[in-house]
Amino acid sequence: MESEQLFHRGYYRNSYNSITSASSDEELLDGAGVIMDFQTSEDDNLLDGDTAVGTHYTMTNGGSINSSTHLLDLLDEPIPGVGTYDDFHTIDWVREKCKDRERHRRINSKKKESAWEMTKSLYDAWSGWLVVTLTGLASDEGTEAEEEQLSLTKVLQLRALAGLIDIAADWMTDLKEGICLSALWYNHEQCCWGSNETTFEERDKCPQWKTWAELIIGQAEGPGSYIMNYIMYIFWALSFAFLAVSLVKVFAPYACGSGIPEIKTILSGFIIRGYLGKWTLMIKTITLVLAVASGLSLGKEGPLVHVACCCGNIFSYLFPKYSTNEAKKREVLSAASAAGVSVAFGAPIGGVLFSLEEVSYYFPLKTLWRSFFAALVAAFVLRSINPFGNSRLVLFYVEYHTPWYLFELFPFILLGVFGGLWGAFFIRANIAWCRRRKSTKFGKYPVLEVIIVAAITAVIAFPNPYTRLNTSELIKELFTDCGPLESSSLCDYRNDMNASKIVDDIPDRPAGIGVYSAIWQLCLALIFKIIMTVFTFGIKVPSGLFIPSMAIGAIAGRIVGIAVEQLAYYHHDWFIFKEWCEVGADCITPGLYAMVGAAACLGGVTRMTVSLVVIVFELTGGLEYIVPLMAAVMTSKWVGDAFGREGIYEAHIRLNGYPFLDAKEEFTHTTLAADVMRPRRNDPPLAVLTQDNMTVDDIENMINETSYNGFPVIMSKESQRLVGFALRRDLTIAIESARKKQEGIVGSSRVCFAQHTPSLPAESPRPLKLRSILDMSPFTVTDHTPMEIVVDIFRKLGLRQCLVTHNGIVLGIITKKNILEHLEQLKQHVEPLAPPWHYNKKRYPPAYGSDGKPRPRFNNVQLNLTDEEREETEEEVYLLNSTTL
Repeated sequence: MESEQLFHRGYYRNSYNSITSASSDEELLDGAGVIMDFQTSEDDNLLDGDTAVGTHYTMTNGGSINSSTHLLDLLDEPIPGVGTYDDFHTIDWVREKCKDRERHRRINSKKKESAWEMTKSLYDAWSGWLVVTLTGLASDEGTEAEEEQLSLTKVLQLRALAGLIDIAADWMTDLKEGICLSALWYNHEQCCWGSNETTFEERDKCPQWKTWAELIIGQAEGPGSYIMNYIMYIFWALSFAFLAVSLVKVFAPYACGSGIPEIKTILSGFIIRGYLGKWTLMIKTITLVLAVASGLSLGKEGPLVHVACCCGNIFSYLFPKYSTNEAKKREVLSAASAAGVSVAFGAPIGGVLFSLEEVSYYFPLKTLWRSFFAALVAAFVLRSINPFGNSRLVLFYVEYHTPWYLFELFPFILLGVFGGLWGAFFIRANIAWCRRRKSTKFGKYPVLEVIIVAAITAVIAFPNPYTRLNTSELIKELFTDCGPLESSSLCDYRNDMNASKIVDDIPDRPAGIGVYSAIWQLCLALIFKIIMTVFTFGIKVPSGLFIPSMAIGAIAGRIVGIAVEQLAYYHHDWFIFKEWCEVGADCITPGLYAMVGAAACLGGVTRMTVSLVVIVFELTGGLEYIVPLMAAVMTSKWVGDAFGREGIYEAHIRLNGYPFLDAKEEFTHTTLAADVMRPRRNDPPLAVLTQDNMTVDDIENMINETSYNGFPVIMSKESQRLVGFALRRDLTIAIESARKKQEGIVGSSRVCFAQHTPSLPAESPRPLKLRSILDMSPFTVTDHTPMEIVVDIFRKLGLRQCLVTHNGIVLGIITKKNILEHLEQLKQHVEPLAPPWHYNKKRYPPAYGSDGKPRPRFNNVQLNLTDEEREETEEEVYLLNSTTL
């Protein structure tokens, strides 16, 4: 009878058929069969976390709307704080999804009752529009319209911010070398656009542009001019870096770094208050310009993802649907991250794939559509304003005239090997330096660290023209193929007048002095970039890793490309060149090698694959060369994975201790749930509540004497059967509210979690019913459940805790923190806490003895064994200390 009632009320939460029959991720989340609306406590520290008092909860069991119950029957008014989370807590995905479904059902059920309810329904669906549309649209269609409006508004602001950052960074970068007297707001290139006194070879020199040496000492050439420009370059670099780190330290500490590790953690359900706020957005936008202009080995594309998510978070507060539901808000943030990559690189499809592959934790199909729409709008806006000045959508547009040949796959794969080795080296070196920064006094002086790194960068970068260049300009020059109008030293080839025939307009030619000089400078720039990027990524200014990694790969690729080009020119009769590279033909394109090397190095650092290939060919427009890109990126990932499967963002997540379960990480160990659950053998016994045998004073004493954030509720001390799970805050708030609003509730009042109140003596005080705050369907696993399954459940359902039972008797609890600690122990090669699963088949004795009678329990409710049974078991089970009841 009781089981039938539970079935009709939807309490069979762990039904295998209900889960396996789910046709989508959303249905899988709804397999819990429970509708909840309440504030969570710290999930990662459910057993030993600090708790705060004063947060209210509401919870309803079952799928029916009419079955909703409030915290107490007498509390009909809304309770402040319901549905929100504290800082550094993790959301409950199942509850948030059920809460959103309940909101939709409630709106749909009432919208036909009156015109006012219909208006409220339309407002919920169209609240993002400035003009409320009063058309009779279905709730789902209105929802899509709201999401599209949100994406459109967000992308427009993102493009404005990205354009502002680009323009300001270019101007301030050129400010280190000089200033435009005719228009102070022009950068070097813009200043010389309208000049009639420039030549083709020296088109960057015009009377309107003055270097600092010309303005201060009146000399344009000579040692004095060089020294003065050198000093001013260092001065401006240090000024920009100091201003950037000071603004971050004083106004928005969360504005430092790339932001992608934290975005990944937030999208997995973790809450970091202020990380996506308006102050962080404003300070990061300003300091990102200053950091890029200072010449540090960093990029702005990675932090633009953080800026995009800040915009998405701020705009989401305009819509109650998103501001009151953390899970729905994370769908908006997933689309925002896609829009961030789209506006940063001009790669809309790559941005969507980046959000799917690298950033997002929960990515339903509707989020994919919204992300695609956001990227589409970004592409239209990019094309209309022409931010790159080349009438193209992409940042590094290239136009190669020579196809690639099969032999070239070998050097492309070598570039992939280099990218993987660089990625493995960078991750280990950067994490070691960041760990040292955290553990030493050096980390207490972030301003001094930034100033030292900026000073070293400026001093070494100025003499080398390739390190003095803006990193984006350097990549663009390395990608560019040598044509008749190119004046770069990389294109200083000697014309071979003795060639028998000319097949192409610009055939392969012997390298000139300028090319050899450029190779040496590029080698020095490669070493400089490798070392400085290790020390720069992670300092307390906005710092991206995309552009520095691409620059390192582009330098290496260009060097390899020139080497292969000269090898083909001087040894065209070799069998590897003879079939396809004839004399006078343009066989090798060094710029293509730079593009492949850039993709390989970025892939080695981030371990991206599909999204990276799409971003690079969108970035350059080189769709024809997608196969070399794929070969290099996959090679870099394989080589990097040989040294460690973590990318740089996952490594920083682990370094900072964020509660993130990586869905891409495989669990291959044979440990069981009993090996991970708490309490351990030497720990205090698990504190539990009984459903009808405890008083208000008993519960308050347990709350005051422990720091646990939740308590399993059992039937009685004798049976130990699990009834449900009660959160600490629920209990505190319920008792406080009952004392204030119910007469007769005293310390000796019996607390009842059961459906029916047990019979009490007439002189007993009024009992307190708390069944409404009880989670009747907590997730449970048995003690023999493999941890591989437990970890998978936590990842896919976003759980915060899971109870461990044996024959219906509660043994312990597993939290997300316990799983992360267990994974870390396994990574540290710590011996497992128990033998393999097949060795534990008879680990726990049956609840009944050989005579068919229940086993007696003493003290810690130890299952008493006979001598024969004691030989078969390996350990004793301690369930509960009776003195705590």
